[in-house]
Amino acid sequence: MANPLDTEPGSELFSNYEAELRLVQADISQKLDQIPELSGEPRKAAISQAERALEEADELLGSMRLEKQNIPQNSKQKVNQRFRNYETDVDGAKRKLKSMQDDRSALFGKRYTDNPGGDEQLQQRQQLLSGTDRLERSSGRLRESQRVVLETEDIGRNTLADLSRQRETIEHTRGTLLESEGYTDRSNKTLKGMARRMITNKIVTIAIITVLVILIIAVVISKFR
Repeated sequence: MANPLDTEPGSELFSNYEAELRLVQADISQKLDQIPELSGEPRKAAISQAERALEEADELLGSMRLEKQNIPQNSKQKVNQRFRNYETDVDGAKRKLKSMQDDRSALFGKRYTDNPGGDEQLQQRQQLLSGTDRLERSSGRLRESQRVVLETEDIGRNTLADLSRQRETIEHTRGTLLESEGYTDRSNKTLKGMARRMITNKIVTIAIITVLVILIIAVVISKFR
């Protein structure tokens, strides 16, 4: 079933961490159930595996703690509640494992002190394996983060390209409007010139008619004399 947060911006990594943490919690629970039935070296190996799983859970909780800051505000309350539940579950698993480690010391303390050097070497090997596992998990999360960053960069580049095309379209439209405005100005000047010539022609026509009327009147008067 899809996580509801998958539809929220900025929550993809948190959802991935959450799914991974659930798998780790299931692994921890299985190991804790097996430890009481073991003894000797198998018990030590199982406890070490549980410790590494808890370290992985702590790393995932740290990543989730950072990533949940990117969750939208309207979803943060539910996310914070789930995060606190995960922390509580992991803390409970730690306490349960600690009690098993104490039982192991009480039950097999003599065997562990018979050969302290060998136990120290085993512990060093386990720490080395644990460090390698953590490095691999961190590398995996880094690759996932890099993938999300690259996808975001692609989206950014596409957005910039769209904005650039829109800018070119706007500039072209602006140039067309300026050109149209120039044509309009020239048309207005032409119309004004035509209007002035019409007024001038009208005045000349009236003047000619007036002169003709005066001449006609003068001719008529001269005949009656």
